Amino acid sequence: MSWRDLLLLQDYNTRVVVSSTALLGCAAGLVGTFTLLRKRALMGDALSHATLPGIALAFIIATATGHNGKSLTVLLFGACITGLMGVAVILVLRNSTRLKEDTALGAVLSVFFGAGMALLGVVQQMKGGHAAGLEAFIYGKTASMGFNDAMLISGVAFVCVLVCLLLFKEFKLLCFDEAFAGSRGVPIVLLDLALMALVVMVCIVGLQAVGLILMIALLVIPAAAARFWTQQLSTIVFISAGLGAAGGMTGAAMSAAFANLPSGATIVLVCSLFFLFSMVFGTNRGVLVRFLRRRRMNRSVARQHLLRAIYEVLESSGDFDQRAVSFASLLDKRSWSAKRLSRSIQSAAQDNLLDQTDGQVHLTDEGINEASRLTRQHRLWELYLITYAEIAPSKVDRDADAIEHVLEPEVVLELEALLKASHANVPPSPHALGTES
Repeated sequence: MSWRDLLLLQDYNTRVVVSSTALLGCAAGLVGTFTLLRKRALMGDALSHATLPGIALAFIIATATGHNGKSLTVLLFGACITGLMGVAVILVLRNSTRLKEDTALGAVLSVFFGAGMALLGVVQQMKGGHAAGLEAFIYGKTASMGFNDAMLISGVAFVCVLVCLLLFKEFKLLCFDEAFAGSRGVPIVLLDLALMALVVMVCIVGLQAVGLILMIALLVIPAAAARFWTQQLSTIVFISAGLGAAGGMTGAAMSAAFANLPSGATIVLVCSLFFLFSMVFGTNRGVLVRFLRRRRMNRSVARQHLLRAIYEVLESSGDFDQRAVSFASLLDKRSWSAKRLSRSIQSAAQDNLLDQTDGQVHLTDEGINEASRLTRQHRLWELYLITYAEIAPSKVDRDADAIEHVLEPEVVLELEALLKASHANVPPSPHALGTES
């Protein structure tokens, strides 16, 4: 197939496969967002594995009764039955025993999958069982999808979108505060069952596309990737559905372009690339953004320490008129290296807080105001810790350093009210006042 035919979707089978996998990825990303926030990311894995014995049993029963055991409808019906049984077993183990949910998930996954593999062995011994092609449900077989499969996936995607829209507020409350939802009369058990039913539906229709082993990737990866971009649930749902659809579409297209490339694995790998990109460049929790935030925070903390150190040196000398201190006196004030101190001085000088000439650091008008504000804020917090937390004055400086850089103005006002401190002056250092402060 030429790239032009692929990009324009001129081949009928390609159109069916690409549209089907895109809709499947969209539905999986949508439902997977709520299961991820519900801390049940592995629920889809357990349920997809729980469908295998249903597929094998459906083939055995249909063949034994003279019906077509290869009928996709029959096989998916069997998968749905054992998938729902898996949900029931997980809920029973979680609610009726002291086992934790991860233990219940592991038990259902291993036991049901083991039973499915044993039943597949029975299928192989049956007449025509070797040609049944049930192994395709383990790894997926996207190329065999037809128009009926596309319509089935479209129907499931529509149901998932509709249910999630109708129950969006309830699912949101369930994911973030289950106890509060229960106190408000929200039917938690019914909502849980509705969410699990959506997971079962997505897992069932995804068996032929990516297989029961890799189905968990479509439920988890797009939702996890969306979390790096925003904290708004509505936006997370939208991004997750979009990433799932894009991953399914791109993976299926690549599989169609390269004959020996398995579609299920390709779809998962494409989604993984989206996840890696989101993890690095995500605007909310991405590695790059967090690195830049931490760097800005470290520079801000270093600058605050520098300005406060200059103020304390000026305070000890009583020479506020000159506003100048030596570089050597600042080195003795804190455990700075000369290189680190020089870097902090250059950063503060760029913001017109100070200037440096002939080994002397001189505060500007803006710098002295900022230095006095920071020193006052630090000492207010020290006084609070000494007065109310009963921390010794000799040890309070380090504790104050840990929190003073993130104090909001409202917190400072509250400290002033508690300590009845002046709004205009810097309180004296509590280290000089002793424990009576």
